[in-house]
Amino acid sequence: MKTHYEFKPLNIGRWLVWSLFALLLAVAPLVFRSGLAVTVLSQMGIAIIACLSYNMLLGQGGMLSFGHAVYTGLGAFLAIHALNAVSAGSLPIPVATVPLAGGLAGLVFAVLFGYVTTRKAGTTFAMITLGLGELVFAMSLMIPEFFGGEGGVSGNRVVGKGYMGINFGPPVQVYYLIAVYTFLSVAAMFAFTRTPLGRMLNAVRDNPERVEFVGYDAQKVRYLAFIIAGFFAGISGGLGALNFEIVTAEVVGAGRSGAYLLFTFLGGATFFFGPILGAILMVLAFVLFSELTNAWLLYLGLIFLVTVMYAPGGIASLIMMNLRVAAYGRLRELWVSYLALAVTALVVLAGAGAMIEMVYHLQLNSAGGSELRFIGVPLDAKGANSWFGAAFVLLTGLGLFELTRRVFLRHWGEIQEFIEKETKRKEAL
Repeated sequence: MKTHYEFKPLNIGRWLVWSLFALLLAVAPLVFRSGLAVTVLSQMGIAIIACLSYNMLLGQGGMLSFGHAVYTGLGAFLAIHALNAVSAGSLPIPVATVPLAGGLAGLVFAVLFGYVTTRKAGTTFAMITLGLGELVFAMSLMIPEFFGGEGGVSGNRVVGKGYMGINFGPPVQVYYLIAVYTFLSVAAMFAFTRTPLGRMLNAVRDNPERVEFVGYDAQKVRYLAFIIAGFFAGISGGLGALNFEIVTAEVVGAGRSGAYLLFTFLGGATFFFGPILGAILMVLAFVLFSELTNAWLLYLGLIFLVTVMYAPGGIASLIMMNLRVAAYGRLRELWVSYLALAVTALVVLAGAGAMIEMVYHLQLNSAGGSELRFIGVPLDAKGANSWFGAAFVLLTGLGLFELTRRVFLRHWGEIQEFIEKETKRKEAL
């Protein structure tokens, strides 16, 4: 009797990507050393877990949820109460494990709420999650004993003397704890996509009737995925509670759920790394972009609108399409078109931005006069010349952008035809 041994080849590329990801998490605070930078990096790690957990529902399962903040938020509240119990000495666990309490809370509430929400799919599922989200937010204002009322619940993560000098007082120590949880959570969620349950979840997304026909329970598949997503969402909330040391009712609000949806879509829900890009953009928008202009939410809405119109697959889809073109050696032909698209898009943004800033100035800062500066250019919000100039720049940019886009699409189509012919030729060999 012969014994055969099979060895799978080592996936060098995958090991390299994960090693680079771990290295990036490790050296980031060494490169960006300011207090603001460390805070932003910590929030990015938290947002990456939250958006990836949301994408388990949206991208992998086709479940459009409007209430994902319920699980991140309730996980945050349970984690802050656990932290206070640790500080009081009634809960003998290390501070580093407090986010796991948030994860368990997210899992428990996903078990309770998911049984109801996953019984339906499509629009009905979305409406149920929206209703549950509003219910939990209303409860957060009605039960101040648990949710802390308008002031929220605060805590102190510095407990005792610490271990080997680590007491999570300095923000950089909290960052590295978040980085460890981020790496492990991202790796676990990626591993989930390679499991039979993860594959079956994709099948339920694409064709639930066929899944039922071959003997699987589509509702049970959605339910199990919902529970797993709730667990990682709770971990994200627990890390947020540990990072900020305060949790308010805002964390379970519809605005937070909408942010997860918006930025997961912008990053690219159909690719695993898309929500990671979306999470980074979310933190940059909320922390940095909001400091540049009062109209940042309007700009964000315009960006979302443009993405839906011209790149419905998100940023990740654009990256993957260009990598495919680069693999056939044709990417260098597009750099002029990309440069022209970028320049004309900036012209459009300059014109639209000038008009938006003048409107906001009239509404919010009119007491300080009608004059303002936008990207170094003086404007008069009550002057016809400024409005005419902004409109002229906007319309000119739109016209040039549309002409450039048509030329680009024609060239892009030729390249795609070439790639299809090359692919068929290689298959025929």
